[in-house]
Amino acid sequence: MALLEVENLEVAYGVIKAIKGISFSVEEGEVIALIGANGAGKTTILHTITGLIPANKGQITFAGQNLNKTPGHKIVSMGMAHVPEGRRVFSQLTVYQNLKLGAYTRKNKSEIHESLKTVYKRFPRLEERKNQLAGTLSGGEQQMLAMGRALMSRPKLMLLDEPSMGLSPILVNEIFDIIKVLNENGTTILLVEQNAKKALMIADRAYVLETGTIALTGEASKLMDNDSVKKAYLGE
Repeated sequence: MALLEVENLEVAYGVIKAIKGISFSVEEGEVIALIGANGAGKTTILHTITGLIPANKGQITFAGQNLNKTPGHKIVSMGMAHVPEGRRVFSQLTVYQNLKLGAYTRKNKSEIHESLKTVYKRFPRLEERKNQLAGTLSGGEQQMLAMGRALMSRPKLMLLDEPSMGLSPILVNEIFDIIKVLNENGTTILLVEQNAKKALMIADRAYVLETGTIALTGEASKLMDNDSVKKAYLGE
């Protein structure tokens, strides 16, 4: 059984169908990319998986458990973390306070401390700025903080929504390198990303979304060579 299974998912905003009966899976240890134009439904899918938006139809299963009626905070404690588009750090709290909030579902203080050390090792700049207000960090540092905060919950699966948005090319490379390392260290990744080329370079498999439906799916390396993907998303 896949770690995450989405079957015949439909999501509507009023009379507008945003997601039209899609199905996909994420196996443990994979990096899966969802790519597509603005408005294709990528963010809506992540919000529905994590309980922020209700599904109209279909089923979402995570680690063998049905998520359809599970509140968002319980989904976190089951081992799923969501790094939202725009990072959404708590700007008036320090870096350290933001990270501690990421562990709010956990009780063992010594284990939380170990997780904090791991996050600081993965993101040295966060340790350097641990007493700094999150709102004063650069965009790249805020993205690192959002990812570090998610790691504090010890997720089996991390959902990343547009992690490269608004970052310089150098920082984009750095963020994608970090995503690769997180995956190599055991975190399964579901990645929504407009930078299709970067996403396909690190993904195992990918799904191409068009107006709420899956238009293409396959191994990421093969999709990079697909003529329609090249033309629509890779600028080739």
